[in-house]
Amino acid sequence: MTASKTVPAAKLRPSSLTIIPVLTLLLLVACIVSIGIGAIRIAPIEVLRALTDSSGSVNARIVNELRLPRIIVAAICGALFAVSGAMLQGVVRNPLASPDLVGVGAGAGVAAVVTLILLPSAPAWLLPLGAFVGAWLGFALVIWLSVKNGEVTPLRVALIGVAVGAALGAVQQLVLIRAPDGIGQALSFLAGTIYGADWAQVSSISPWLALLPIAWVLSSKLDVLAFSDEVSKSLGMRLMLARVICMSVAVALAAAAVTGAGVLGFVGLIGPHAARRLIGSRHAALLPVSALLGAILVVVADALGRGLMPPLEIPAGIVTTLIGAPYFLLLMRREARMR
Repeated sequence: MTASKTVPAAKLRPSSLTIIPVLTLLLLVACIVSIGIGAIRIAPIEVLRALTDSSGSVNARIVNELRLPRIIVAAICGALFAVSGAMLQGVVRNPLASPDLVGVGAGAGVAAVVTLILLPSAPAWLLPLGAFVGAWLGFALVIWLSVKNGEVTPLRVALIGVAVGAALGAVQQLVLIRAPDGIGQALSFLAGTIYGADWAQVSSISPWLALLPIAWVLSSKLDVLAFSDEVSKSLGMRLMLARVICMSVAVALAAAAVTGAGVLGFVGLIGPHAARRLIGSRHAALLPVSALLGAILVVVADALGRGLMPPLEIPAGIVTTLIGAPYFLLLMRREARMR
């Protein structure tokens, strides 16, 4: 993967003032419809009634105890992945970048597999903790290998990120082959699933939403990083510090999302790219729109996974990959034509 040509930050488009309320409304509609999908179908109007029903009816219990926390986790994780991808694309200056590019997904995957197989009787909270630590270790390895003469350049991050991801992926497969007894739960996590999400999981992942305002505060730095190194330095930007700070916040967002939904492929790529096509590349608007699009994508993917072949559920990560893989190929073809 090579860095794309430097493109200065564009001005906000007129639609940026209306697109956020529209996407917020679409997200709410997607959530209501998604809550009603499953082995037991519930009409949207019945979902609304169940949300305010305190009588303990069957529909109210299904909605409030089983499906609502799952939808909330899906929306939060989608938003975190998408904002992470938008920040990484800004730092690396490549619209094809995603959290996987800096070793987050691969690191989390290896740690999750090792945790599940070596400690099969470990408490439930240890898996997301292990994935979180693994994501950070994967990122640290990429950054450590990318530093040259005290600088971290976008091209080196991209190339080394791909190599580290491939190496960690091979380690992950080796562990799975050597220990087939734990392969079921491990593969479920690696595929990206929100199955079984409850209110405890909502409580554990919700605090990470506090990183979104921090990411937004960094939007001006991301705009400057969109220029060449020479221009950024001439504007007073301390490149090494700015890149490490922005990438650290992005990795924290992605690592937190992994703990809630496993390894969801392509969400960090599709959300930011679609947002950029809607409102341009100014990060002050790009980040919130990316968050909304990422949330919508994962909520819809989870709904499709539950509704296509009930009672069998398809992991949301498989659905996002089926959507994202051809989208990624189209992006690569478009990038090749632009060069």
